[in-house]
Amino acid sequence: MSNRSNFYRNLMKTALEFPAPANLGWLWNFGSLMGWCLVMQIITGLLLVVHYTPSVEDAFDSVTHIMRDVHCGWLIRGLHANGASMFFICIYIHIARALFYESFFMKHAWMSGVTMLILLMAIAFTGYVLPWGQMSYWGATVITNLFSAIPKIGNSIVALLWGGDCVCDATLKRFFALHFLMPFILLVLLLAHLGFLHTTGSSNPLGIDISHETAPFYPYYLYKDLLGIGWYTVILFAISMFFPDLFSDPENFIRADPMKTPLHIQPEWYFLFAYSILRSIPDKVGGVVALMSSLLILYTLPFITPITSYIRGYQHNPLAKIYFWFFVSNFVVLSYTGACPVEFPFNYVGVASTAFYFLYFMTNWMPKMLWEKSIQCATNQMG
Repeated sequence: MSNRSNFYRNLMKTALEFPAPANLGWLWNFGSLMGWCLVMQIITGLLLVVHYTPSVEDAFDSVTHIMRDVHCGWLIRGLHANGASMFFICIYIHIARALFYESFFMKHAWMSGVTMLILLMAIAFTGYVLPWGQMSYWGATVITNLFSAIPKIGNSIVALLWGGDCVCDATLKRFFALHFLMPFILLVLLLAHLGFLHTTGSSNPLGIDISHETAPFYPYYLYKDLLGIGWYTVILFAISMFFPDLFSDPENFIRADPMKTPLHIQPEWYFLFAYSILRSIPDKVGGVVALMSSLLILYTLPFITPITSYIRGYQHNPLAKIYFWFFVSNFVVLSYTGACPVEFPFNYVGVASTAFYFLYFMTNWMPKMLWEKSIQCATNQMG
């Protein structure tokens, strides 16, 4: 027993004394924020499970019961629903920071992080179906139908997900089970991600090796992370209490009706960029391939991006900065067009934005290389 307690004590000591770069800014807080997001989602989700009924007859009513009759049920559901959106805000900023500072060269940490993103999307999708509103039902119908584009086994996968000839009670129960179990898998991946990060070390705003200038995680960064967690919690509670439906779709306050299709089916805001990419390809198979590629291409970044200098990141490179912010703007445009009807000019904007989305990942290193080459040439001429 003492050996086990010593093991955990040493593990905690190692984590608290982890030498982190001494110049980390506020952008590095979002990693700890995502851990707090996951903890809050699991806690509020477990509290909701006590009152939720996973059946097509009772799911919508059970959510209404939680909101109206359960003590503080409206707050718990608000924290859970809005917490999902806050989770994605944190992870998108975290990924943007990793792209800007080229943290993807830490391959194991990057790969585990991308896997966590894909799993988080699966968790969010299955959770969106559970309230069994109009958008939940039709969103599940549209997205699960995409698997039918897979040759030979596509229809079998769709039948397995549905548990019948259409989205039905069996589908809801399957999604409920998946939504309950996958967060714990995500928690394991998070621990693996932290393990890889402690092995390779963290990136830093300078983009160079400063292993000789470090600070222990405790007390410096622990207090800083706690401050970030405090601000996050205040913002989440404020949204949940004063603007509980800020991220919600009005259609989802209507009970699911298989006989009535909404005029415009769209997913939650954090899926809109992928939905826009899907719609920009007129062919179903091509659209599904583009949709999957928009996520899987993240895995390739450490391999397709050449190392152009010993400085990682775009912080000292004006051309690379401009190109990066073009990409961020393009991501926002993609998300906006995903919420717009498929008509002129949104369809053409979506196609152009999709093309630039993939082009960026294949050429993100070029502006950095061009600027460094120009600086090198100017230096040689002056010398």
